[in-house]
Amino acid sequence: MSATEDIDDSAAPLIEHLAELRTRLIRSVLAFLVGMIICFAFGSAILDFLLVPIENTMRNLGNPNPVMQYTAPQEYFFTLIRISMVGGLAISFPVIANQLWRFVAPGLYKNEKSAFLPFLIASPVLFLMGAAFAHYVVVPLAMQFFLGFSDAASYLAALVVDGDGRKSGIDIVFNGKVNESLDITLKMIVAFGLCFQLPVLLTLMGKAGLVSTEGLRNVRKYAVVGILLLAALVTPPDVVTQLILFVVVYGLYEVSIFLVSRVEAKREARLRAEGFYDDEDDLLAEFDDEEVDDEDDLK
Repeated sequence: MSATEDIDDSAAPLIEHLAELRTRLIRSVLAFLVGMIICFAFGSAILDFLLVPIENTMRNLGNPNPVMQYTAPQEYFFTLIRISMVGGLAISFPVIANQLWRFVAPGLYKNEKSAFLPFLIASPVLFLMGAAFAHYVVVPLAMQFFLGFSDAASYLAALVVDGDGRKSGIDIVFNGKVNESLDITLKMIVAFGLCFQLPVLLTLMGKAGLVSTEGLRNVRKYAVVGILLLAALVTPPDVVTQLILFVVVYGLYEVSIFLVSRVEAKREARLRAEGFYDDEDDLLAEFDDEEVDDEDDLK
């Protein structure tokens, strides 16, 4: 067989893979566009749902008829477009994940398929859990902090009056803009949804041998600092939401350590069953370490 024929034979599978990749990408994009159109059709209802935390906060602070505004003609339209893009991605994710799986699965071994598929299912579930936690817990607390702070400031200003009983100064009221209020909600939803992916990421890295239980425990103090910085960057500048994000993400980090230890235990049991894991070598290594420690104590 000539060198030219070898090149042609090797190029054929590559072209087939590229053609399949193109098909998967086209189907994923079409699914995203369909999901985006569906969300745009119900954009107003989705927007009302996302603004529920700020609506409830305003009602609790004494506003019986909460009103949001937009100041540019195109602002409301592009707000619905943003909602449609995020919602379309959420709706089409099962289709996109299925296309990804069908493209990758033929190249995986049976044990690799059984290891990868649960994470493909757990990832959107954890994202939804993080998004729901942000929408129902974190965002209401953030809105209560900011709007409650301005309400308390107005109350204190009302105590300062002139001699004839008239209040001095200018009344400061909240006239919320739709896009700015939505920004806080979407950022918190995306931030918590991504943070809830930490167990999936670290467990996958543990399966690949990139991280270990001992390594994760040794860098725990650095993880605490990193989580604090993350909480300061992705949350509004109030202590309550930052503390909540820190507690949640650090709890997920500890859960990840437990999951990685389970992965290592299963790998060790499988290697021992297949005869690739020698307990005698481990005992000798532990015995040598004890001898070294005893010599150091004598010195």
